[in-house]
Amino acid sequence: MAGQQQLKKSKVVNIESQKSWEHHITNATTKGFPVMVHFSAYWCMPSVAMNPFFEEMASTYKDILFLKVDVDEVKEVASKMEIKAMPTFLLMSGGALVDKTVGANPDEIRKRIDHFIHQTHSSKSF
Repeated sequence: MAGQQQLKKSKVVNIESQKSWEHHITNATTKGFPVMVHFSAYWCMPSVAMNPFFEEMASTYKDILFLKVDVDEVKEVASKMEIKAMPTFLLMSGGALVDKTVGANPDEIRKRIDHFIHQTHSSKSF
């Protein structure tokens, strides 16, 4: 069974260009999905250490699109989103920034996602 787990497809979408970024943000906005973005760099150990946590979050929160952006590979997006340090996590909804967390703090990131979900569910009228 351990071998099957290794074959499991990542639920995190790796953004490799500005065009890819725009496509995924537009698609999520159109479908009404919030987006969680991990801005990282291969040389930043705290960023690398957050990868398993980010994968776990993507498996847990199925109604959120999880994107990963390497700031050295997609500089235009990192610059546009004003990323100054890694790791930085952005929560977006409707194409707009909702929340920003700088640093490798899994508990804080989970808390902010839960708060956002609770806020959006409680504001919807049934």
